[in-house]
Amino acid sequence: MRFMTMHKNDPKTEEGLPPPPELVAKMGALIGEYASTGRFLDGAGLRGSATRTRMIFRDGRATVKHGPYRGERELPAAMLLLKVRTRDEAIGWAERYGKILGDGELELGAVTEPWDLGMAPRPADPPLQILMIEKADAATEGEGRSAKQKADLTRLQTEMTKAGVLVRTTRLQPSSKAKRLRFTEGRLQVLDGPFMESKELLGGFAVLELADMDEVVAMSHRYAEILGGTLEMDIRVVDTME
Repeated sequence: MRFMTMHKNDPKTEEGLPPPPELVAKMGALIGEYASTGRFLDGAGLRGSATRTRMIFRDGRATVKHGPYRGERELPAAMLLLKVRTRDEAIGWAERYGKILGDGELELGAVTEPWDLGMAPRPADPPLQILMIEKADAATEGEGRSAKQKADLTRLQTEMTKAGVLVRTTRLQPSSKAKRLRFTEGRLQVLDGPFMESKELLGGFAVLELADMDEVVAMSHRYAEILGGTLEMDIRVVDTME
């Protein structure tokens, strides 16, 4: 099965502080272990909310709010990785995407790059990688988007791909099939979905091909230990039928 694990933002990331080299090395080793066997498929970290933009759509109009801000309705339904030149360009695409959805919410977050971690020098003029997060709503938690919305989104995503903007899309199954893991000094509490929301901002994600939920939870124990043993993670099932 294909799963997405998501860890929540932490105070150091929110302050814009880079992780210590030993954490980067340990996380790289863990990801490398799963990548070498074809089980790690995708992943990225997000920078603090000061680099993010929240877009709320109501009655055909979009309200744009730039960070920093706190978490509010942070339950994803889909994630689209965009490659653009500026944040305004990403906002333009997101506005078209959000108007197809109707009333709803999107978030745009800058992806953590190797030079943000001190792993490589910053290129002269790198593209901006943005993760566009489509927030869950009654439709995505229930029967799904309408046939018209799906068709309109497919057309827009095709246009975005041809423009070199859309890198990939990951859509998630409803949170009724999810688990929320709360680690406190290494002790684990498991909550079964569905979830109405999460108040914690997304800090990063990984997409893995694993046997079952038990294997994901075991992997998450190792992940949480590297990140300090106290954090919240969500495990979501990837929708491979889209």
